[in-house]
Amino acid sequence: MATPRFFCPIPLAVRQTIALPDNVAHHASRALRMREGDDIILFDGKRGQYHAKLRFQNGKAMAEILLFDEQEHELQGKITLVQGLPSGDKMDWIIEKTSELGVQQLVPVQAERSILNLSGPRLEKRQAHWQKVAISASEQCGRNQVQQIAPLQTLEQFMKTGAGFQHMLLCHPEGGVNLLAYLQQQENITDLCLLVGPEGGWSDRELKLLQEKGAQRVTYGSRVLRTETAGIALTAACTAVLNWI
Repeated sequence: MATPRFFCPIPLAVRQTIALPDNVAHHASRALRMREGDDIILFDGKRGQYHAKLRFQNGKAMAEILLFDEQEHELQGKITLVQGLPSGDKMDWIIEKTSELGVQQLVPVQAERSILNLSGPRLEKRQAHWQKVAISASEQCGRNQVQQIAPLQTLEQFMKTGAGFQHMLLCHPEGGVNLLAYLQQQENITDLCLLVGPEGGWSDRELKLLQEKGAQRVTYGSRVLRTETAGIALTAACTAVLNWI
């Protein structure tokens, strides 16, 4: 069994015994039923990970930190996924799988054709939930960095603040260049921004905006991918072709 890993965004240092945050303590002692002296790994999302022993003092879960391991498991390049807000809980799946594949940031976009419409307390609750999904994915897959979930925004808002990408690739089933051919023609790619629309795709107005901002239309295969599949498939393809794995 792999050593359980926990995201612990508090000061961590070797040769210290610290109190675990309540959510981590509950997960370790109640959900996983871990016991005194069990091995655990902590990471704070900044760098590396810490090997520790689980301790209990007066019924409170503690961690005796023994060793720092600077090993990271990040991609050699940076991928940002701009995802048109899908319906239901599809975003959970997208966040989980793209986190495992190494995407550093996911930007949820309230697209014109998004079925789901979030605002107010409901949006706040969903944003917090999405970040928890990303944290859980990092704990499971071995990453010491946590995928950052940007605030839900419109495409116009993203284009105003999200400029500066080396390559913006608009995933579109029609009128684009072959993704693999495009990547093979480029030199020294260090970052990618993948743009995936919601179930109904980007609107004509959104497509025009993206074209004006220099986004390159790309296609991947002869089939139309669902919104919850496209970002995952293209991330895997890009990392393989660019040897970022």
